Amino acid sequence: MTETDNIWFTLLTCNMNMNHVNNEYAERTEFGRALFNSGMTMAIVNGLTVADISDNAVANLGWDEVRLPHPVYVGDTLYAESTILSKRPSESRPYAGLVHVATRGYTQEGTTVITFKRTAMIYTREGSPKAGLRPAGS
Repeated sequence: MTETDNIWFTLLTCNMNMNHVNNEYAERTEFGRALFNSGMTMAIVNGLTVADISDNAVANLGWDEVRLPHPVYVGDTLYAESTILSKRPSESRPYAGLVHVATRGYTQEGTTVITFKRTAMIYTREGSPKAGLRPAGS
């Protein structure tokens, strides 16, 4: 996580809390330094799960129980791990199913910085727009 990432995202989202953009102010807080924007923490950790969880999604349906137990700082590296909590066929869309996932984001030191649950609607193999795009067996 770079300072530039933090400032750009903070400006883009109009979140001008001084904890994100004013180092002198942040040094006077209990954290002693600037905090990485928690909205970007959520976006990055969620993004890290796309290849494993929702690359074939119709749509994300919701995020629940978002918790931020520890701050992220400039210079941290983020990782993510997810656990499938449940899955079922969609009742309204025969080409898709619903997957409920718990995700944990953590730093290079193993410190948990975010947890959340989300539900995504995922295409079935047969119902996906990707069906037939790749040669069989690849």
